[in-house]
Amino acid sequence: MPDFGVIAGSGIYNMPDLEIIDSVKVGTPYGEPSDSYRIGKFAGKEVVFLPRHGSKHHIPPHRINYRANIWGFRELGISRILSIGATGGISKGMMPGTIVVLDQVIDMTSGREATFFDQDDVVHIDFTNPFCPDLRHELIAAASDAGIKAVEKGTYIAVNGPRLETAAEIRAFARLGADVVGMTGMPEAALGRELEICFSGVAVVSNAAAGMAEEVLTATEVVEAMQKAAEQVRMLLRTFFGRDIITHACTCRSALKNAHM
Repeated sequence: MPDFGVIAGSGIYNMPDLEIIDSVKVGTPYGEPSDSYRIGKFAGKEVVFLPRHGSKHHIPPHRINYRANIWGFRELGISRILSIGATGGISKGMMPGTIVVLDQVIDMTSGREATFFDQDDVVHIDFTNPFCPDLRHELIAAASDAGIKAVEKGTYIAVNGPRLETAAEIRAFARLGADVVGMTGMPEAALGRELEICFSGVAVVSNAAAGMAEEVLTATEVVEAMQKAAEQVRMLLRTFFGRDIITHACTCRSALKNAHM
């Protein structure tokens, strides 16, 4: 059974190095996931891939069924997920093409179905460190092995979209300590933690955030920049999956142990 899942967004709708064995539709108690799950082999490891916005990029960020997507991975036996997404660069050095192995999140989203525990079971997961330290360590090591200059820490601020941000919002986000801004990082990470799945976020800077450059940003430029960065992402994943991944030493798989009220 596959152990690893990969979910990716704008500009990365497939994994060319993934030798697809099967394509599976998964029904969930929360509705339909974004697309069929592609099951295959990548650098010798079994991997399940899901395009976050659908194969045709027809699902906007605020309408993604995040619960169904993460639940579907769990139904397929996935215990570790790599999440890849396009972001706007806020802090110094976050130039287009930069790859960031995220370590923190600021959630500014609203109105999204953000938990599996919305009935009578009251659960408060610890989210001090929202990304699995084991996966972060392996991703950083893989980037080094591949000769990719990845930024080893970064704070992702999640916004609703689908509009892009104002320059004033980006200035406020910078004061809050955000390094990159995106529309899909939450509630993905929290839902993964609720299902005790190891979850890691990789941000690809596709553009300077609003007001950080003189040019006016267009959606086409975001996709084009992600497509240009796709080879770097493939190199990172190829190297990552080619490594002997360490056994779980994190606490992700016991996230619910002391979370129930």
